[in-house]
Amino acid sequence: MKAFVHAYGELKVKDMNEPFADHGQVKVSLKTAGLNRRDVAVPGRRGDEAEPLILGSDGAGVVEAIGEGVSEFSVGDEVIVNPSLGWYENAEAPPKQFDILGMPDNGTFTETIVLPAEQLEKKPEHLSWEEAGVLALSGLTGYRALFTKGNLQAEDTLFIPGAGSGVATYLIQFAKKAGARVIVSSRSEEKCNQALELGADRAIDTNSDWSEELKDETIDIVIDSVGQATFNRSLDVLEKGGRFVTFGATTDDTVELNLRKFFYGQYKLIGSTMGSQEELHAMLEYIEQHEIHPIVDRSFLLDDAQSALDYLKASKQFGKVVLKVSD
Repeated sequence: MKAFVHAYGELKVKDMNEPFADHGQVKVSLKTAGLNRRDVAVPGRRGDEAEPLILGSDGAGVVEAIGEGVSEFSVGDEVIVNPSLGWYENAEAPPKQFDILGMPDNGTFTETIVLPAEQLEKKPEHLSWEEAGVLALSGLTGYRALFTKGNLQAEDTLFIPGAGSGVATYLIQFAKKAGARVIVSSRSEEKCNQALELGADRAIDTNSDWSEELKDETIDIVIDSVGQATFNRSLDVLEKGGRFVTFGATTDDTVELNLRKFFYGQYKLIGSTMGSQEELHAMLEYIEQHEIHPIVDRSFLLDDAQSALDYLKASKQFGKVVLKVSD
């Protein structure tokens, strides 16, 4: 089978051995696979490891074969992959055995994948294959950050720095369906306009003076995944006593924090990562109830996976980038 792998410090498309569905496992013929920032980072973490690793955490496809003991799926079922491994019930933090598909286990940038049946969910019927293939990781991350950790309420105002990220496009839609007011920022006028079309109430220039721009707003919650470049600017516009949720750092991981200003402001700093199977089920129910569609910016063929990664790394996208694996 064809797959996009990392080995010896290089990324390439190569033929890999076809996997076999053993007891409790399901073999899926993938239609699409979604890219995430994690896929950009994995090669650097692996260095010069020789063993080929198939990248990718998100995917959607059709059940091709089932192993013994599997009763919840049948050949021909349309499914999506749950990339959150070993985390089943909602909790304050993931369990010690928690991992994410795509490292150390082989991921979804491939024609077929074998996974435990518990790592698959039925594909929402209202989604296209491209939409389904980019849903789970970003949608689950956004759902947990917004509702489980951020405790978003209908009367809240939410501020999201970086309007074009995949998670941001979910956050905008999730928060608006919950009745909240949503404000975003972007360096791109085009992305600001796209965010407004998606439902955001305001969009401001990232290079503007946020404190001045938002002086008449009451920001109850910030969800920031940019990191060092926006952390303190985001904190400056947050209402005293507000919630600051962070789940990533596309710029530098390390930030300087004025501790006295922080505790006088009575702020709540909350970390969040991915989510549990229980939260994934809640997220799937939410998008089906509200007929929410993931925003797909651009699709690439599996053979062009390197170009897709380069496109994502350059932050050119508004929404998600997807690989088309098969028709």
